[in-house]
Amino acid sequence: MTTDTEEPTLTIDELAARAGTTVRTVRFYSTKGLLPPPVIGARRVGHYGQEHLSRLALIEELQQQGMTLAAIERYVAQLPPDLTAHDLAIHRAVVASWAPEGTETLDRRELERRAGRALDEEDEERLVAMGVVGVDGDSYRVDSGLLRLGVRLLDVPVSQEAILASRNVLIEHSRAAAHALSQVFRGEVSQRAAQDVKSLSAHMQPLVVQALLTTFQRSLREELREWLKESPEDRDG
Repeated sequence: MTTDTEEPTLTIDELAARAGTTVRTVRFYSTKGLLPPPVIGARRVGHYGQEHLSRLALIEELQQQGMTLAAIERYVAQLPPDLTAHDLAIHRAVVASWAPEGTETLDRRELERRAGRALDEEDEERLVAMGVVGVDGDSYRVDSGLLRLGVRLLDVPVSQEAILASRNVLIEHSRAAAHALSQVFRGEVSQRAAQDVKSLSAHMQPLVVQALLTTFQRSLREELREWLKESPEDRDG
């Protein structure tokens, strides 16, 4: 497995196998500009990495939401050009949230197969803390849209308490943003029929979600820049 900082090492056949698609599909997406070009190595062989896998997963999720190829092209074209594989995984998780809530009940073996790795007791506790997994006896209630992102976060060196605090902050502020935005649009739809309101919501939701996500990512980067500029004395004070 490659990471965001490792050189791409997958051949196109390996990439297609990892993504559960075909070489023909990978090449088709490349011609449409949905995938960045591979890194050309020795013997003119193209190599692919985690970003390509994440983009393929995002495209698959967009298709499952019923978006046409043209709509997917427009969506991908609007993404910031410097997104990492981790950023793309977050976008995929957000896209998955457009659909009605879908929780599956899995046994331990299937959960680990979906996760792509063995899970120990600490991993399980962290997934539960993130709201990705719920334990029900010997079974697990799994939010499949968040599972891949949750598994990647298992390797992030933060405490379970920090994960819980972060989740609470995100829930609180996302609800506040949703309420404020609903107030903004309420005047636009007050005189429309219920079906028109549903149609407008269906069109606006992915655009609003993408705008919120992009704005959040930029704001977070600005916060990190400011934090890193501070001296140790400033932080201690």
